[in-house]
Amino acid sequence: MIGRSAVMRQLMTLIERTASTKVPAIITGETGTGKEETARAIHDHSARTGSFVAVNCAAITETLIESELFGHEKGSFTGADRRREGHIERANGGTLFLDEITEMRRDAQAKLLRVIEQKKVLRVGGTEEIPIDVRFLAASNRHPKQAIAEGCLREDLYYRLNGLLIELPPLRERLDDLPLLVDQFIRQANHDHRRKIEGIDHECYQALKRYRWPGNIRELHNVVETAVLLAPSHRISINELPAEIRASTSRENSFTVYLGTPLYEIEREYVRRTIAFAYGNKSRASKMLRVPLRTLYNKLERYMKEQTNGYLNGNGHHGPHNGLS
Repeated sequence: MIGRSAVMRQLMTLIERTASTKVPAIITGETGTGKEETARAIHDHSARTGSFVAVNCAAITETLIESELFGHEKGSFTGADRRREGHIERANGGTLFLDEITEMRRDAQAKLLRVIEQKKVLRVGGTEEIPIDVRFLAASNRHPKQAIAEGCLREDLYYRLNGLLIELPPLRERLDDLPLLVDQFIRQANHDHRRKIEGIDHECYQALKRYRWPGNIRELHNVVETAVLLAPSHRISINELPAEIRASTSRENSFTVYLGTPLYEIEREYVRRTIAFAYGNKSRASKMLRVPLRTLYNKLERYMKEQTNGYLNGNGHHGPHNGLS
């Protein structure tokens, strides 16, 4: 974990306190904020001697989730030609990190809840429960209460896992850490690719600082690594940055809102300007706005209906075009 900003100092203190306990925890934060790294730090600072096992629930097919988590006995299903330990058993004595837990089927969540409560796991096709000593950490890029409302997370599982809630800040809220992060990623890229980059110039740093970083730490890491590979000299310049970051030095990235402005007008203008800031790329704009792409399209359709009095495709009297199409 890298950072000296106030928010990161608070986070590191929370990680140390969490590590000293045995209670489960839920880690939330936008994509790329370092949820797995946080979980690993909690494990590394704990007294647990077993393994740290990370499972991406979104990457396991629905039909295999139970076998992957709980293990299976030989012959329990087609293709089960041998006994296999699940991730829970592999984490015995250590920590199991369940990333994107809201992507797990609800019936599998119910079985996971039973394992956590009874501290025993039953392999698929098995008849004997196996005692376990596992510390459970879970993560999601959605707030748990939102996931519960959307039906993606069982409320009983949430209350069982939510011994502690750790919310990771997005990179745009900890820009004081940008120089440390950039230096670390340059050193790493120099080592991996045998380069000798010494740092970045002032114009490049200003562009990085003004950018909104929808992909957070992961995006910054990729940007710096690519720049290290492209840099013709010993310092990275703005020319080695992606076009959308280079443009952040000149693009309008704020606007004034006057008290008394109707909320729907503020939202409409905010959405319009964000899409413009993303060069019309609605997929990137949806990430910056932290809404699903389908939700963004629904908003744009509603705005269009409002400005055309409910008539589209040439029917009715159109209002002025505002760039939302």
